[in-house]
Amino acid sequence: MPRNTPGQAGLKVFTLAMINVAAIASLRNLPVASEYGLGMIFFYSLAAVTFFIPTALVAAELATGWPQTGGIYVWVKEALGPRLGFLAVWMQMMNNLFWFPTVLSFIAGAVAYIFNPALASNKFFMITVMLVTFWGGTLLNFRGMQLSGLISSVGAVIGTLVPGALLIILAVVWVVGGQPVAMSLNTATLVPDLSNLKQVVFFVGLMLAFCGMEMSAVHAGEVANPQRDYPRAIALSAVLIFALSLLGSLAIAVVVPVKQMSLVTGIMQTFTAIFAALHLDWLTPIIAGLTALGAVAMVSTWIVGPAKGIMAVGRGGDLPPFFQKTNAQGIPVNILLVQAAWVSFISLIFLVMPTISSSYWILIAICTQVYVVMYLLMFISAIVLRYRRPDTPRAYRVAGGRAGMWVVAGLGSAACLFALAIGFVPPDNLPAGNLMLHLRFMPNRWLHAVAISYATLYEAFMALGLLVMIGLPFIISHFKKPTWRSPEVEE
Repeated sequence: MPRNTPGQAGLKVFTLAMINVAAIASLRNLPVASEYGLGMIFFYSLAAVTFFIPTALVAAELATGWPQTGGIYVWVKEALGPRLGFLAVWMQMMNNLFWFPTVLSFIAGAVAYIFNPALASNKFFMITVMLVTFWGGTLLNFRGMQLSGLISSVGAVIGTLVPGALLIILAVVWVVGGQPVAMSLNTATLVPDLSNLKQVVFFVGLMLAFCGMEMSAVHAGEVANPQRDYPRAIALSAVLIFALSLLGSLAIAVVVPVKQMSLVTGIMQTFTAIFAALHLDWLTPIIAGLTALGAVAMVSTWIVGPAKGIMAVGRGGDLPPFFQKTNAQGIPVNILLVQAAWVSFISLIFLVMPTISSSYWILIAICTQVYVVMYLLMFISAIVLRYRRPDTPRAYRVAGGRAGMWVVAGLGSAACLFALAIGFVPPDNLPAGNLMLHLRFMPNRWLHAVAISYATLYEAFMALGLLVMIGLPFIISHFKKPTWRSPEVEE
């Protein structure tokens, strides 16, 4: 990739900032933070300083130093070797597989409000809409990127930006109109009780809301003056994303009481309450449809993107030929089918957990756990490459030399380690009861009931999920064969 020099035409600061906003800003994350009340200001700020900004700066240096196709795989491979490089891109892919059900549940919740809001609490309705949406999106992507790209572009504008702006405006109308404010306005709550681990665990959910900046970092070398303009673009996008996230979460918090809030349908609950107060109930199905369309557009975009990344790694010899097969449009059909089957299986957690919100939170938590492993490898790689490849040209460098990199990447690494540890603490919204499992030993002779607390089930799911996700790429690498490497791939 050619580097731009000062004075040459390239991406403007505003353009690059908008790329970041489009890649990261999402309405579905807002209800998670709204449960904090005013304390969300503290946690949003903490997530931005310790994770969001370090991710952007470090990814920009790595992307402009190693711009080859492959992204995180290339960066980690250069620093830590091919096995850990495979682990990094694998965790990126696995994050998406756990992330899809959270977005699909958001879509299902919005669709419920088109017909009957009570359907948002019906597990079988939610599962049906989720599976139909994802399999439909998968089959749609078989036809190539042109149609999928059109849906993504239109849906992102009318399904995310418009409802998001309207949400904030209507919340202001709600407060100015003298409607009751649902959250506490006591300034003492600005600093949450950090001794309560079950409250701090929601910090993990906010980190997920700020994930994805490494994707836009590939454009850092396309600005006229990366050393000057890229940090400006990061600052602008950080302010916009921070403001949208914070104001959107506050909008929900001032309208919907915490005890009544659903992590899945919190946004629609807010719109419904405001429209009812303004006698505009007929707008609820319209906003629900737009919101669902925006999330469908996001899903359509992400269905094929990571799959193509895994296909590229597979052609390098890390996956069997089965995962390298493409159709006439160049779409990795087998990977998409396996992906759809896996997402369908993970979505069944909505049938096991007692509430839709608890299922949603578990998926957010495991999603973040998997993703921060990738980020931890990225931060470590950035430090290692400052020593191992100091002379590699980088259009953008984290300021302050090696010490600056240690500070920035070290801060991000600390946030990742904290998220990994705190992610095993069950959140407050899990019920205190037990799940009864009926196990039959020796068919038709002995039926034994086992009571497992939901907290234990949560911890076991987190631990087993993370262990399996980390272990699988090493097992695959151990059994890989030279014949797996595609002859089309050049060394």
